[in-house]
Amino acid sequence: MSDAPGFAPFEDVGIAERDKPPFMRLPSPETLFGLRAMRFASLAPGHQLEAYLSFLAALSRAQDAIARELPPPALPALTELRTRAANAMPLLPREELAADPASRAAITRLATLLDDVAMPDLARGALGRVKAADEATQRAMLGAVLADAIPVESIAEHIFAAAAVQVVAAHRTARLDPLLPQPVADGVCPCCGGPPVASAVVADVNVEGVRYVQCSLCAAQWNHVRVKCVSCGSTKGIAYQAIEGIADTIKAETCDECRTYVKILNRRKDPELEPVADDVASLGLDLLVTEAGWKRAGVNPYLLGY
Repeated sequence: MSDAPGFAPFEDVGIAERDKPPFMRLPSPETLFGLRAMRFASLAPGHQLEAYLSFLAALSRAQDAIARELPPPALPALTELRTRAANAMPLLPREELAADPASRAAITRLATLLDDVAMPDLARGALGRVKAADEATQRAMLGAVLADAIPVESIAEHIFAAAAVQVVAAHRTARLDPLLPQPVADGVCPCCGGPPVASAVVADVNVEGVRYVQCSLCAAQWNHVRVKCVSCGSTKGIAYQAIEGIADTIKAETCDECRTYVKILNRRKDPELEPVADDVASLGLDLLVTEAGWKRAGVNPYLLGY
C-alpha cells in the first residue's frame, strides 16, 4: 500500500522499480480529495482556525464529488510526452488548463455544490461573483491561479478557482505513466510545472524515510533528497524550525542560501498528516518562520489570505 492517502501504491510502477524508491507518486483523485476533507474535518475541532478548516473540509468534499464525475481527460500523444520529458519539461504544462473547458465546468459545478454550505459572508459574496462571472472572467481567474499571480484584492474568489482547477489537474496527471516524468528544475513539478505545497517523509515498507515533495496543483509527488533545499537545491545552511512545545511532526526546512522554506511532514511519526490540510493547520509555524526572515517557497491557495 502507498503511505500517502489518495496516492497510487508505488508498487504499480513496475517490477524493476521495486528495489528503489520511485521518482514519482501519482495522485489518485478518486480518493485524494475525500481523504483531504476528512483530515480538514478532524483538525477543525478546537483549532484557532476551526471555522476555516471546517469550510475547507466542505470545499474538499465538493472537489471529491467533481473528481468522481469528470470524464477521462485527453492527453498529448505519447511521443510528445516523451519529447517533453527528454527536454526536462513538465509533461502537462499547467498553463493549458486555463483554456481547458473542463476547468470552467469544474468551477460551475463547484459553485453549485457549495450553494448550501455554511461559509463566512466574505466567502459567500466571492462565490456569488464566481458564479456570475462570464467565460472570459473565469478564464482570467484560472490564468491568475496557474501563474501564481492572484490579486490580493480578490483572493476569496480565486480560492474557488484554485479548488476547481486542482481537481482537473490531478485528473490529468493521474493518467500519466508514472515512469515517464523526469526531474525538471528545483521546486518545479515534473508533471504540470506547478510549485510545491509541502514535503513529507514517508513510511512505506520499501521506502522508509524517503522524502517526497507534493505539487500544490496536481498533487503529484516527486522524490527529493533530504537536507536539501526544495527551492534552490542548496545543501548549505539548511536548518529545521519548529514551534517549541508542539509535536515535531511538522517542521519548516529553512535555507540560508535563498532565504526560503518549505514545510516537511513526518508521516513516520503521524501517518494521518496530509500536505494541504496540515499545511493550513500549521499556520502558526509559517508566522514564526516568516517573522524570522524566511520567505515561503511553497504555494497553498488556502493560505494566501494569511
